[in-house]
Amino acid sequence: MAEPPKIKTTIADNARMQNLKTTFEAKYGHAPLFYAYAPGRVNLIGEHIDYCGYSVLPMAIEQNILAAVSLNESGNIQLANTNPLYSDFSVSCSEDIAIDRDNPKWYYYFLCGVKGIQEHLGISTLSGMSCVVDGTIPPSSGLSSSSALVCCAGLLTTEASQKSLSKVALAEICAKCERYIGTEGGGMDQSISFLAESGTAKLIEFQPLRATDVRLPDGAVFVISNCCVEMNKAASAHYNIRVVECRISTKMLARARGLDPTGLLKLAQVQSALKASLEEMVSLVDEVLHPEPYDREEICKILGISPEQFSTELLSANTQHMTHFKLHQRAKHVYSEAARVLKFKSVCDSRSPDSIRLLGDLMNQSHESCRDLYECSCPELDQLVEICSRSGAVGSRLTGAGWGGCAVSMVPTDKVESFLQAVREAYYQPEARRAEMEKQSLFVSKPAGGAAILLEE
Repeated sequence: MAEPPKIKTTIADNARMQNLKTTFEAKYGHAPLFYAYAPGRVNLIGEHIDYCGYSVLPMAIEQNILAAVSLNESGNIQLANTNPLYSDFSVSCSEDIAIDRDNPKWYYYFLCGVKGIQEHLGISTLSGMSCVVDGTIPPSSGLSSSSALVCCAGLLTTEASQKSLSKVALAEICAKCERYIGTEGGGMDQSISFLAESGTAKLIEFQPLRATDVRLPDGAVFVISNCCVEMNKAASAHYNIRVVECRISTKMLARARGLDPTGLLKLAQVQSALKASLEEMVSLVDEVLHPEPYDREEICKILGISPEQFSTELLSANTQHMTHFKLHQRAKHVYSEAARVLKFKSVCDSRSPDSIRLLGDLMNQSHESCRDLYECSCPELDQLVEICSRSGAVGSRLTGAGWGGCAVSMVPTDKVESFLQAVREAYYQPEARRAEMEKQSLFVSKPAGGAAILLEE
């Protein structure tokens, strides 16, 4: 199994690395020993289905988290950030790393990665490290800045401990340890951050984790646009509520078809147990689950469980307040979206002359499902997607968790300039705050490579 590459680099050629090195030297009085980076990602299709056990189709983006690192004798992990908005932090290597999930600060994401590697490798006392972190991924934008930070920290902790782990092992460890901060993600973000390769998107499958190249059609590019509404996954219950609704739907569908729901937690598990197609699962949802929200009492009655079991076995820490659950809508989205991912890959593989239009249609259907069935959009994102479609995109959809963040649009290459201009004029320029953020909020993205260690030549 391949490990993340170690790349020799000339820092003088790279203004960003030069600045990071200078900041590091000013802070700690010596040069970094090595650098590590992990990219953000844009998910082209397959939203909110990784934690249900289904494949997704992301690509890494050029924006990343980059850290300069040295070992120190102080017995502490010292963290600083080039962004003055993010405060310094220091933690002793001799005590257990505590992560405050009620207060998701930047350094707690970093410490998730450190703690995950420490536990996996069974390191009782870590060596002291000094780090300065620099990020170019807009935060809370749905481009995975937080997971990239966890991955970068996991990779640099492995390197600082003079250990080696494969990309797949690192992705799995980092997906698991992000849960320390309370996000019940499915593993897409960490997988693409490590397994990405320049020039290709990836179909990421889970259990076992594997990545397959997906060659995107010539003649179109993907443009990312941020709606400028921030959404912090760990700070909000929205995301974990959806995870819980899918978990309950899994058990309800299993019960309706005479399966034992114990041990079934993901919608994909019901499909495999029933040996059904995704289309058959969509019909089953329509047949078995009613569109009106379910209350706790109805769910407990159907599943034959007590209210206490419901709270402890089905709800998570930040969803204990929930009283109503939209099971039909959530399950229908997941099964139909999982089918769209497979169609998207087969269209890319077919190299058909019509592929750009077909992929655009799938992206548009995905947005409608996210908006209407999964309800993970917001008015600004819907407005932005509509503007993108009007401005020449063949397909446009929210990407990432939603409730804010970014849209991704597929735009014919010959229309890119006019598309960017039209979106600028219709969405960004009319409002001062958006106009200010436009430079880092609207950009063409090419598939970038995965996480790596950089050594100065």
